[in-house]
Amino acid sequence: MSQIESSSELIPPSLPRAPFTAPSRNRETILVVEDEAFVREAMCKTLVFQGYRVLKAGLAAEARIMFRRCRQTVSLLLTDVVLPDKNGSVLAQELREICPDLKAVLVSGYPNLGMRQSGAQEGVFYLPKPFSAESLLQTVRQALAQKIDEIAI
Repeated sequence: MSQIESSSELIPPSLPRAPFTAPSRNRETILVVEDEAFVREAMCKTLVFQGYRVLKAGLAAEARIMFRRCRQTVSLLLTDVVLPDKNGSVLAQELREICPDLKAVLVSGYPNLGMRQSGAQEGVFYLPKPFSAESLLQTVRQALAQKIDEIAI
């Protein structure tokens, strides 16, 4: 059995697959924080395939350490709202206090919670679970395209 995974194995069966597109030349770095390993790996592989650089963490504490080490290169925080050690919205707010230019996307399987958390912070996007690879990429592109002066904490 081969150690190489096919692209069809990267997206959970419950997530609709995006139509094939050639990888782009995105060079931004995205910090992905998701406690569910399978979801985290699927998101990271989708983003890497599109040319993004990815840092991944399973907990908010891990993410804070990574961010402090690499904050000059991180353009976007992509975090689950419900994490075992901290609310993802609170994590986004803390990291944006360190770096006000940081853009954020909150991901949640709880629509009311996710929308309420993202609405509490201007310039923070919301992505409901389950999502397709295309929805993930579209939301990431929208967040990264936002002008820095539009973001306020």
